[in-house]
Amino acid sequence: MWFKRVVPRLFPASVRTVEGTKWGYINESGKFVLKPQYGDAGDFQENGLAIVRLKGAGVINQTGRFVVEPKYSSISPFTEGRAVAMDDKGFLIINEKGKVLTSKSYSFISPFQEGRAVFQITDENGKIVYGYLDLNGKEVIPPKYQYAFDFNDGRGLVQVKEKEYALIDLNGKQLQTFPYEQMNGYSEGLLSFQKTYQDKAGYVDEAGKVVIEPKFGMALPFQDGRAVVNASTDYKNEFGLIDKKGAYIIPPKYNDINILGGNRASVGKAINATEPYLGSVYAIADTQSGKLLTDFIYSSVNDFQDSYSSVTQDETSFFITKKGTRATGLPVIRGIGTLTLAGSIIKAFVDQRLTYYARNGNVVYSQNITIPLSGKVFIREEKYMPNKDYLVYFPQLDGMKDENAEKRVNQVLKKKSQVKPIDPNAQLDYSYSGDFSVRFFQKALLILELVGYNFPFGAAHGMPSQIEVPINIKNGSIYVLKDLFKPGSDYVKVLSEIIGKQIAASEDGYYFPDAYKGISPDQPFYVNNESLFIYFQPYEIAAFAAGFPTFEIPFSEIESIINKEGDFWKSFH
Repeated sequence: MWFKRVVPRLFPASVRTVEGTKWGYINESGKFVLKPQYGDAGDFQENGLAIVRLKGAGVINQTGRFVVEPKYSSISPFTEGRAVAMDDKGFLIINEKGKVLTSKSYSFISPFQEGRAVFQITDENGKIVYGYLDLNGKEVIPPKYQYAFDFNDGRGLVQVKEKEYALIDLNGKQLQTFPYEQMNGYSEGLLSFQKTYQDKAGYVDEAGKVVIEPKFGMALPFQDGRAVVNASTDYKNEFGLIDKKGAYIIPPKYNDINILGGNRASVGKAINATEPYLGSVYAIADTQSGKLLTDFIYSSVNDFQDSYSSVTQDETSFFITKKGTRATGLPVIRGIGTLTLAGSIIKAFVDQRLTYYARNGNVVYSQNITIPLSGKVFIREEKYMPNKDYLVYFPQLDGMKDENAEKRVNQVLKKKSQVKPIDPNAQLDYSYSGDFSVRFFQKALLILELVGYNFPFGAAHGMPSQIEVPINIKNGSIYVLKDLFKPGSDYVKVLSEIIGKQIAASEDGYYFPDAYKGISPDQPFYVNNESLFIYFQPYEIAAFAAGFPTFEIPFSEIESIINKEGDFWKSFH
């Protein structure tokens, strides 16, 4: 008799080291089965495969064997036995054995849905057009549309031209056309539409008949017979929930509404009615009756997973039932984040850290908070969270022989990490998160990278920050750029000219014309064994998309001005 081998469930977990954060996989007991070795690690999917990063992105099975070599810049999760991978040429389709199914690369491919994936190319006229691939990677519907949505129930919505959409079948046959300027995806037999961008939104059926008259500022696709709409047409938040006849199940007076599955929705009331962009506090509603099952008590609510949803309230995270009340027999976790039932344990991504818990609340596995350096010196991770919207993990050194030097260094690290007084009871108009990692460590030189992200609520994006702190862990010196060079050397001029040449030779279109004027004497920098790296902040000399423009200058190129007898150079040589 043959018995099917049962492979134990594995879960991604991380360890912090001086070489960076390494990921591996633990079992339900919290023991590593696949040792920490990856730069990143995703969950194992139902097909028994997981996407990991080791130099590049690849795919492993539960024995740790690569079924797709780690050679891609990214790989999306598998859908319908296929994944979208990306290399330096573009997007392509691979199967679960890593075989490339597409005959060429594309500028974009979406995940598969109903055996079709939207792809994008630029045609011979320089125009972006869309079509569909089948599961074999073949262009089953040619690229001729201005836009294309995913298929749903055998129907796909495409934009044929300006003011004309069409509904097609899986083979590309045109079933119906619509004379509208704006439409949304097909779902449950209905499509939202706006005659022009200035008009209100309503719904038509697949024959083009107007089923719900246009009266909304925004109309989302239907889910389980319900759709979220915004009754306001002047950019206010008046969200409600309608049925397929257009009748309100939940009246249009809320800051936001999210359908959660299982006939439940979260209904948001603005924290501050005069500043709705600051966010919402949520109640749980029955989407069939429209009845609110709870008061407005939750800070965030996630989709239902089976019979449970993960929520946050104040500064705790826990599960609720479909009644909207806390689930008994499952733990309450201190911190803000998302909980997921994973086999016999709970996966908790809370306060920007991943921890696993048993169902009784005991910790099964958590990432280490100390990083050994040399001798008795180590980095200790500290957490500062004075407010629900302000979270910083910052480094502190322990074990230095000179206790006064250690105290000075730790004060600097704390200040540079943005640990500062924050009113715990205030509703901030922004969120801030900070973290750190080891950029470089050799002999006595430790370079810590402090990163942050300030996000003003309501903004299109936030502003990242990056600070490199080069520390001598023996004497406590914190180096600046001039410490690398001989006294009296015009290092600013030399480095400025080298970087200027690199910018002139660059083919990137990110740099602002005439923005680069050279470096400052205290320009941000870091080093490794072989090179000096000079970097700039976002928007300083280039567009936001360029991130932190960084220029590598090999030591061999500036050897004549390096002070090799100086404390900085000797700290890592």
